[in-house]
Amino acid sequence: MPSVKDRERPMVTPNGGGDADEPRPHPQPPQRQPGRHGFFTIYKPGQGYWTRLGTAIGSTLIILLTVHFLWTNLPPWIEQMISLRGATVEQAAATRATARNVTLGICVGTVVGLGTLAWWLMNRPSNADFLIATDSEMKKVNWTSRKDLIGSTKVVIAFMFLIAFFLFAVDVIFGYFFYMIDVLKNKPF
Repeated sequence: MPSVKDRERPMVTPNGGGDADEPRPHPQPPQRQPGRHGFFTIYKPGQGYWTRLGTAIGSTLIILLTVHFLWTNLPPWIEQMISLRGATVEQAAATRATARNVTLGICVGTVVGLGTLAWWLMNRPSNADFLIATDSEMKKVNWTSRKDLIGSTKVVIAFMFLIAFFLFAVDVIFGYFFYMIDVLKNKPF
């Protein structure tokens, strides 16, 4: 009678027989599909939508502010580098046009370079997994109700005014005290 171990393992041989000494063939691991992990594909699309969107908006804002800084500050510097002493009006206009063209090229290159970097960083598996995990954790947060939020805000504002009034009163009292002992030459009020 076969043992329990032999009954659990199917007997497979290359010729279709049932020899128990032959090892079972192992399934092949799945092959990666070509073109599935290219540069312009999104890693795990549909997951972490809001955190990816927020990250994309933030990186776009940083890129636009960087380009604005370059657009406003580069032309005078470039004009100074290529300007001629005693240049005519036409030469000065040509210098300004050249500075604007160089600045435009630098700004376009900056947008392309930083945009590509941001895309690459947001789609790296480790970074994308972090954004996806952040999105799932944000869905678990217990957000306060509008009523509780308004009540807590009123308490904070009331205590802020109470502490401000207390510190003002202490300041006035100390001011008059130091005026009376001639440390201060002028009254607080």
